[in-house]
Amino acid sequence: MGREDVVSYYTGDEAPRHKVTIRRPFYMGMYAVTQEQYEQVMGKNPSNVKGAQNPVENVSWDDAVAFCRNFSAKTGKAVRLPTEAEWEYACRAGSKTQFSYGDDYADLAHYAWYRENSEGKTHPVGQKMPNAWGLYDMHGNVLEWCADWLGWYGCGKETNPTGPAAGSFRVLRGGSCCDDGWACRSAHRQGSSFHPSGKFPQIGFRVVRG
Repeated sequence: MGREDVVSYYTGDEAPRHKVTIRRPFYMGMYAVTQEQYEQVMGKNPSNVKGAQNPVENVSWDDAVAFCRNFSAKTGKAVRLPTEAEWEYACRAGSKTQFSYGDDYADLAHYAWYRENSEGKTHPVGQKMPNAWGLYDMHGNVLEWCADWLGWYGCGKETNPTGPAAGSFRVLRGGSCCDDGWACRSAHRQGSSFHPSGKFPQIGFRVVRG
């Protein structure tokens, strides 16, 4: 998890690269939660760029947790936000490269909506190529909330990490339609200044079971 070749201030919180073991199995949504799904569960659609199959955005971490709680109650199938470790594991899909498909930025447009091809807006989920495990839009479209508080990585091995016990900001992963390609890498993490109660454009989420 993370990367060693940190060369700038902006990627400084991705190091050190460290060994993580995830012992509990989980399923992850193929797509970020769509506006249609969110509205069915929550009765509203807060998104700026409307589209039933577009990912829901302009949702806070608190909103995402509320969706998980309401969906679980309505369906009897418990879902939650992924931990940051689960998210990176699923995004990498067994890879150790910058992106799940390799290291070449020139190929990113096949897998992600980001600044260079999105026209600054979200697009319907599933239009780009999935990673090796069949997950779509892990490198772009919307940033995705994770369960963890944002914190610095440790140096030691970890098992089923869940992040710091407390903090001010929650972790975001995945890059968005408004981000440059470097922000869409598997190891890239954001969160500084993203308070869990704040609502932000280009930020959505996906859910896991397990």
